[in-house]
Amino acid sequence: MTKLQRISDLQHEFSFLTPSDNFDTYFNGFLSSNLGKIYTAVPWNALVAVFKIKESIKGTKNYFSPKGKLALMFLKHHACCSDERLVEQLNGNIDYQFFCDIYLGHHRLTNHKIVSQIRCELADKLKIDQVEKTLFNNWYNYIKDKHSITTDATCYESEVRYPTDQKLLWESVHWTHHQMKILCKELNLKLPRTKYLKWKKRYIGYSKMRRKTFKKRTPLTRALLHLLKKINNELDRLEKSFDFDMSNAYYKRRGTIKKIHTQQYLLFTTAEKPKNRIVSIDKDYLRPIVRGKEIKPVEFGAKVNKLQIDGINFIQKISFDSFNEGTQFKNTIYKAQGLTKTKVRIAGADAIYATNKNRVFATSNKIQTDFKPKGRPSKHRKQQIQLAKMITRERATRLEGSFGKEKEHYHLKKIKAKTKKTEMLWIFFGIHTANALEIGRRMHNESLEKVA
Repeated sequence: MTKLQRISDLQHEFSFLTPSDNFDTYFNGFLSSNLGKIYTAVPWNALVAVFKIKESIKGTKNYFSPKGKLALMFLKHHACCSDERLVEQLNGNIDYQFFCDIYLGHHRLTNHKIVSQIRCELADKLKIDQVEKTLFNNWYNYIKDKHSITTDATCYESEVRYPTDQKLLWESVHWTHHQMKILCKELNLKLPRTKYLKWKKRYIGYSKMRRKTFKKRTPLTRALLHLLKKINNELDRLEKSFDFDMSNAYYKRRGTIKKIHTQQYLLFTTAEKPKNRIVSIDKDYLRPIVRGKEIKPVEFGAKVNKLQIDGINFIQKISFDSFNEGTQFKNTIYKAQGLTKTKVRIAGADAIYATNKNRVFATSNKIQTDFKPKGRPSKHRKQQIQLAKMITRERATRLEGSFGKEKEHYHLKKIKAKTKKTEMLWIFFGIHTANALEIGRRMHNESLEKVA
């Protein structure tokens, strides 16, 4: 098989161009597209340096260069498709290949897992504050009104089935029973007697019910708790009696399931909500995020407190644990000032941020907010109300509108990554792909104005 060639290693001649075409014509056409605008806006060399991606000198040459690895992450969120579909598109789209610094020619990539491998590699190297500072420094001239910010929080949901106590307990029972079967088979031991098959049939029947009443839920939950405890005890006995060389993932999953049993037993017997409640055995870091919405009162994913400067979003805090975004007002102001090197004069925020502590902080730092005023009206009440309405309109349309845009058009509606770090990387690149396109459009418009 012929070696794959990188565009950066070639001269400006391509076999896919006709003799009448030239590289400059193609390149200008590429830059005028949305993908080309992202390509123009992203500071590739600076990002490679911040991520500290180094290419191995020894061994087989990687398909993607350090720049190409970062480009593949931006491309995924621009294309808004699965890893497998992304590789298919990359094989047949020369613009995608140019963007990722790779030329396939008549060859094709067949391993779509390379996308997840690169995602895992970059997730270990992601330092959000450093990368965002690098991006802002390169976008500085295209961001106006640096003294004015807006802030709000949103939740980026993970791709998990809606968790119920019965589903969670059954998944735990099924996994532990399967592990017990594997161990007994390897040791030539008789499988310990349990009522697994009986409750499997009953759970399947329960799951098919349209109305899962309290009368049906209670005995099933009680039985699954008892069965899970019994299987856990059997596995503990087998692990103590025999020496096992099991993987770290096995023991981590076992610990997660034991914690689930403890939490569910506490919830079932005392109706007390346990702290750090686990809702998925695959993603034990997920927590219920109560948002208070009519359609989705509870969401499961990462909660992100964001700040926006002239339509460009940055992550102030990201956490899978629920937190009160009102406590992050000071930190948001400090982060904005650290990025822009400019004192914040105007800050728009939701009503949850309007605590007495935040009001005192804003007043002492001469920051105008859109908080609902307290106390006696001042002399300039009418002007303050007008300014507050303008700030609120900016936050409600531009910032909250960007949440929906990112979720619908930049692959952030359901995060399909499998680990905590890769989910954070997924969210990071989704947000900054939208930013890069906006900055790229500003660069393009400025260049047109200069020509005109």
